[in-house]
Amino acid sequence: MEKQTYYFVGIKGTGMASLARILHDKGNTVLGSDIEKETFTQGPLLEAGIKILPFDPANIKPGMTIIQGNAFDDDHPEIKRANELGLKIMSYPEAVENEVANHTSIGIAGAHGKTSTTALLAHVLDAVEPTSYLIGDGVGKGNAQDRFFVFEADEYRDHFLAYHPDYAIMTNIDFDHPDYFKDIDDVRQSFETYGRQVKKAIFAWGDDENLHKLDVDVPIYYYGTGEHDDFRAENIQRTPAGSTYDAYFRDQKLGTFTIHLYGEHSVLNSLAVLAVAYMEHVDMADIKKELANFTGVKRRFSETDVADDKMIDDYAHHPSEIKATIDAARQKYPDKQIIAVFQPHTYSRLAAYIDGFASSLSRADKVYVTPIFGSIRENKGNISSADLEAKIPGSEGIDMDTIDKLAQYHNAVLIFMGAGDVEKYEDKYKEILNK
Repeated sequence: MEKQTYYFVGIKGTGMASLARILHDKGNTVLGSDIEKETFTQGPLLEAGIKILPFDPANIKPGMTIIQGNAFDDDHPEIKRANELGLKIMSYPEAVENEVANHTSIGIAGAHGKTSTTALLAHVLDAVEPTSYLIGDGVGKGNAQDRFFVFEADEYRDHFLAYHPDYAIMTNIDFDHPDYFKDIDDVRQSFETYGRQVKKAIFAWGDDENLHKLDVDVPIYYYGTGEHDDFRAENIQRTPAGSTYDAYFRDQKLGTFTIHLYGEHSVLNSLAVLAVAYMEHVDMADIKKELANFTGVKRRFSETDVADDKMIDDYAHHPSEIKATIDAARQKYPDKQIIAVFQPHTYSRLAAYIDGFASSLSRADKVYVTPIFGSIRENKGNISSADLEAKIPGSEGIDMDTIDKLAQYHNAVLIFMGAGDVEKYEDKYKEILNK
């Protein structure tokens, strides 16, 4: 294909950064603009030789194809300039759909588990066949000879309705994003609309009642641990080293597989990966080897040794995710005390899920709750962290001034969870213990 020059307006966004790396890896010229503030997506872009400029309409030159980030409207000075020059402008979803349409594509959707499942599928397929992939945490890789395109399909604001993939994995349907969706039926309707755009098959978690209600035009293969699931994990052995299980497609045994990941959700994610590989006739022996090689995703159960403690950093910010993370820690460290440090993310989310948060966090041995992390759209509300603490026996509030409370724990597991800036608490905790 003819090489092009792509200019990304908002190149540091997680999806945008991933897509920029894909197009760059395929031999195109890629550059873009964004705010000056440093982000975690910036380093990998610069390392790849992708130029990041401050916003300026003078950056826009004839011959460029413009990719417009979701956060920027047509009044943005660079977009205005591109229109004046008559340049081709694509929205971020349109640019991703361009990749989807030209490959055997697999879009991973779900309220929880999309990033982990996308990363696992990308890792496995990329080791076996030429694969390009776009992961929602800013990671992207392009291959000019790619057979597969693996991508994260986000339901937020119905972004995934831009896509028409060959296959979809749906990890679950849960009520999330209360700022956009009205209720669970509203969410399910979006997933059904997305499902009707899938061309070959859907792989869906068998224990999710909403996924069983989908009315779509392609076969749905359910995966899980139930006897009626099409793809099943049986004889699951969970140890501090990971999980091993026998995988079946209906009555056919596909093999015995081991993953060095934790919690039941990791078994389910790997089963979805097996299902896709099986349908695309990828060698199961290769899949077995690559599943065993995978070690995880940034901000998903990321571990660090701090003095004699284990510190786990996790993006969990929904009750289901918190439960899964604490359960995974119990599997890996059955003899250690589990301490949860949770940063609630936005006032509306805390109000919507307060009972669920209390129930999931109570699975830890001790819980600390930080002040609420607000957002640009929402920086106050009539609920506080103390309301959550009141529902969890023995829990305490903690902030940057009182984080030395955590120094009392030894040979324990401290899990820091949240989608805001919970890393600042981790950094302070490390500083205190490493003194």
